Amino acid sequence: MKKILALVAVAVLVAFAAPAFAANPFMDVPMNHWAYDAVGQLASRGVVSGYPDGSYKGNQPMTRYEMASLVARALAVVDMNKASKQDVEMLKKLVVEFKDELDALGVKVDKLDSRVAVLEENLGGWKFWGEFRFDAKFADEEAGKGGLYTTGSDTDFDLNRYRIWMRKKVDDKVTFTARLGNSDGNVAWQRYYIDVAMPWDISMTAGQYIFDWEDDDALYTDNDARFTDRGQKGFYFDKAFSMGNFAAYVSRVDDKEDAKDFYEFGARAKFNFNEKFWMSGNYIKKDIDLNEDESVWWAALGVNFNENWAVRGAYYQMDLGTAALSYTIKNKAGEKVDFNSTKDDPAAWQVILDVKQEALGFTSVWAEYMDIDENFRAWTDGPWDNYGAKVTGEYLGLYDNVLFVKLNQKWSDKWSTFQRYLSGSARYDGINVDDTTNWTVGVKYYYTPALSFELLYDKIENSQTEKGADDNVIRLRTHVVF
Repeated sequence: MKKILALVAVAVLVAFAAPAFAANPFMDVPMNHWAYDAVGQLASRGVVSGYPDGSYKGNQPMTRYEMASLVARALAVVDMNKASKQDVEMLKKLVVEFKDELDALGVKVDKLDSRVAVLEENLGGWKFWGEFRFDAKFADEEAGKGGLYTTGSDTDFDLNRYRIWMRKKVDDKVTFTARLGNSDGNVAWQRYYIDVAMPWDISMTAGQYIFDWEDDDALYTDNDARFTDRGQKGFYFDKAFSMGNFAAYVSRVDDKEDAKDFYEFGARAKFNFNEKFWMSGNYIKKDIDLNEDESVWWAALGVNFNENWAVRGAYYQMDLGTAALSYTIKNKAGEKVDFNSTKDDPAAWQVILDVKQEALGFTSVWAEYMDIDENFRAWTDGPWDNYGAKVTGEYLGLYDNVLFVKLNQKWSDKWSTFQRYLSGSARYDGINVDDTTNWTVGVKYYYTPALSFELLYDKIENSQTEKGADDNVIRLRTHVVF
């Protein structure tokens, strides 16, 4: 292949990346030559270089090694946001064709493959992905007559979740992300934010985003976190350092109907002392305009004995202000029940044993114990309300302690089974109060890697410590990710 012809082919691929026309440095490629611009663009980006005498010798045949070198340099500079599908396909073919020469030149082909994969992932500048969940629930009790799981009768067919994500890399420092999904039965933009690479390796997120520090520390596995995993409108900053990372945010909630407008601040630092031991400190405060402020801090630590055995723990301390003096929950009949308590600084601690299936051979084990003060509450949903019914709810101070165990057995790439059990020890005595129990058995089948069906049976006794608040459900979930 003549050098000039090869250059023009590669120039088509990297032309999108050339910032501006640059003078052709080769004296044997004159300005009136038809390939002058292509050679100039490639030379300006360092894709091609000439001979020591300043010539390019474009009429000489190009060796395979010269062409391989050209391919490697082109991959390094091609603009992923502007490359077409045909461009990417051509690059893949070139990598395959010159694999041996690239190896001989010391160029890591696997890295080139990764580069091509990135190009494909960002093809056209937009990336889309999504999720679809549809639940068919058959409960024992009807809603409004003691039923806990359903919203109509004793049967619900519920489009539980539909989400479409989209992301565009605006430039080398800015990425836009949005999510369209179900919010209270209506289609809404649930997330829309930008990620910005700032100086000093600081990353900033601005807009409506979500953060989940408890998930980052693997402090829960069931329904929800206690204080994070919440959407925010504001600014979030993260700075990585050699032993971990520091994060902070500020957000604003405007809720004029309830006069509960507030700023929310948070900060966190995590230290990975080595591969086995880590620790984090976390603080969040709600600066409420018309009521007492609320805040919570917690410290968490973990020990990874090996890749299959880990122990984690956390201590939480809340400051509820006057909000602790009284609060209400709804009982089985929908009536408000008052709890009057002066404890405005409730605490809780938890310990978790996390064992992977690889360690035991037949099952994984998640065993969790939480000791709870009166008035302690979650800011999200109930941590173990996993199937649409209140098990403990968010008022965790109704319990002295909670024990939760979950087992999962993966039998093949298609089949898995699971079991879960919860026991909550009721704090208060009374004729209408009793301990809560909840247990589940289920099976999951992957029809394809993207489509799964899950069939389970779940039973609750004494939901939220209310004696007789019992129900059970059979649920079939159809789940697709794409």
